[in-house]
Amino acid sequence: MPAFVRHPKDFWTGLVFIAFGIAFLLIAQGYPLGSARRMGPAYFPTILSVVLILIGIAATVRSFITPGTPITRFALKPMALIAIGTVAFGILVRGAGVVAAIMALIIISAYSSIHFTWKAAGLLGIGLAAFCVAVFVYGLGLSIPVVGPLLGGG
Repeated sequence: MPAFVRHPKDFWTGLVFIAFGIAFLLIAQGYPLGSARRMGPAYFPTILSVVLILIGIAATVRSFITPGTPITRFALKPMALIAIGTVAFGILVRGAGVVAAIMALIIISAYSSIHFTWKAAGLLGIGLAAFCVAVFVYGLGLSIPVVGPLLGGG
């Protein structure tokens, strides 16, 4: 690590944010942008990509100013569990419903923490599932099942 980088975690975090922001910005360019009044499919991803790039730039600049601890090791188990939870959500959301998918996501992801407890993960899952059903299914009218056909729902 170069000597002018005072906070390696912020430096690498900033670079990852910038890389993902640029990648998503490039992907979004294949869709029509639209306008603020009539948004196209690329509008929201483009705005999020720019925000992600700006956050990455801020973190990278901060790494040159603020001192911090060096990076010791990567936490592979937590990273893998969070990725597995996200994949499980994607697989379960249509077949088992949004409630089961969110419960799986929360429990698998929470298990990556050293502070994991079944009670906290269960309560967080129930609360987040209720919130997501209220906002996405009833509020926005998305056509995702609350309880999917795999669990006897429709």
